[in-house]
Amino acid sequence: METLSPFANRRIHDLGDDEKPREKALNLGIRALSDAELVGLIFGGGLPGLSVVDLARSILRDCDNRVDNLARLSMDELMAKYKGVGPAKAVCLAAAFELGRRNREQMAENREVTIRSSTDVVSLMSPSLEGLDYEEFWVLMLSRSNRVKYRRCLSQGGTAGTVVDVKLLMKRAVDCLASGIILVHNHPSGNPKPSGEDDRLTSKIKEAAAYLDMRVLDHVIIARDKSYSYADEGKL
Repeated sequence: METLSPFANRRIHDLGDDEKPREKALNLGIRALSDAELVGLIFGGGLPGLSVVDLARSILRDCDNRVDNLARLSMDELMAKYKGVGPAKAVCLAAAFELGRRNREQMAENREVTIRSSTDVVSLMSPSLEGLDYEEFWVLMLSRSNRVKYRRCLSQGGTAGTVVDVKLLMKRAVDCLASGIILVHNHPSGNPKPSGEDDRLTSKIKEAAAYLDMRVLDHVIIARDKSYSYADEGKL
């Protein structure tokens, strides 16, 4: 049986000012808060006899004390698994993670990026793809000097695949006078290995690009903290 912290039966109101997340953030800055305190601030309230910080601590322990694992839980999963997490708490937590994701994504968009390796692709695209529980297919259009001129999501799908319109992809490439194309999509399963359909789609797009004197430079699959590069594996 799990041993409760000596603070587990205290309410947030019973804590000293230096222990209350809101007061601590105002006095010391938001970065001074622990992960549990940040989640507690988002939740707002705990359970009878259990402070919101201890509720957050318990949930984080169940996620191996990793915020990225917590971020992958859907709102329905949060409400089903954890007593005291209802629609309001689940929505607020999901909103906080989504706001952080959008911040990282927009910061990446504002950078002028030159692609030198698959590592650069992963660094650029992970903020958009790593936490999704469904597939998205993106395309990067590059100049002759490998500077990213255009990047867009072309399609969204389910947990195991998405449909890509090759004609639309090539139209976008022609419109921005791309010299090189990099394909990017995610695998929500966490397994970065390409499927047979991934291989067929890559070959189809590569063939279409060749007719227009363009090159598919890479196809990168992002799967949480892992990735796969067709170029690195010699498959292009």
